[in-house]
Amino acid sequence: MTAAPLKLAVIIASVREGRFGPVVARWFIDQADRHGGFEVDLIDLADAELPLAVPSVSPMIEPNPPRPDGMLDLTARLTAADAFVIVTPDYNRSYPAALKSAIDWHFTQWDAKAIGFVGYSGASGGLLAIEHLRQIFNELNAHTVRDYVSFPRYYLLFDAEGELLDPEGPAAAADAMLEQLQWWARALEAARAVSVSA
Repeated sequence: MTAAPLKLAVIIASVREGRFGPVVARWFIDQADRHGGFEVDLIDLADAELPLAVPSVSPMIEPNPPRPDGMLDLTARLTAADAFVIVTPDYNRSYPAALKSAIDWHFTQWDAKAIGFVGYSGASGGLLAIEHLRQIFNELNAHTVRDYVSFPRYYLLFDAEGELLDPEGPAAAADAMLEQLQWWARALEAARAVSVSA
């Protein structure tokens, strides 16, 4: 019996005007399609209603608080995903506020799922944001895979059409991360099934 395809949500973290995230996300989705191990869903946080004021309830007591209507599609798609790849810049040595809001509004959606990262920015290539996010997702009982993709000085790496000038290295990094993500996502899928049936 063939297992159902793993569902991978690729999340564009930045909602700033003029952001480069959609270009990086499109590139990564091409890599994921070539890999062939996932059914990919592109989630753009700019399309969701993400108020900063989160209800004052404990996620352990109420893991799914009432959410704004403009967030319900996001919640359903996060719930359906088996794994995530966060495409993020770093702003002021950390990740975008919209992403923090999306994380904080959700709890069970991240639980026991695999997460990878594609970072881009100036000198750091998004690594400062990625390191912060590893701590946060660990607290939410998600597993962040070791490998990642990073684009330092991304504005020198892509041409005007959004194509990488030297794609070989980033493509190899993406494939290595996708291999880890697939293994962990499948393992955690099985573990969640056992937990539900126990």
